[in-house]
Amino acid sequence: MDFLDELRELGVDVDKALKSLAGKTPLYEKLVKKFPGTVKQYSVSPDFNDNETDNAIEKTHALKGVAGNLSITPLYNGYSEVVKLLREGKPEQARESLRNLIPVQEDIIKCIENHM
Repeated sequence: MDFLDELRELGVDVDKALKSLAGKTPLYEKLVKKFPGTVKQYSVSPDFNDNETDNAIEKTHALKGVAGNLSITPLYNGYSEVVKLLREGKPEQARESLRNLIPVQEDIIKCIENHM
């Protein structure tokens, strides 16, 4: 199985991403391979303190945007939920959602890093 098929297996909407990039597979691969670095830059621990909520919103919103642009649908949906919960003043539910999202993110990052 090739790289893009592995991403598809993990729920990434590769075809949607390629359509938005006029079918330029090398460009998509180049962009998606930058994603692990973005996750490291904007990582949010599910153990954030209540006084760190604004920072958590900012970081999760950034990750949501990048995941959406790359059609990494499971992470886009997950980070969308975390941002929504944080904005609604539900940090404990956001923490739980984030705890559930991290293993999915780790699988996608592992796939990407295996092809770098």
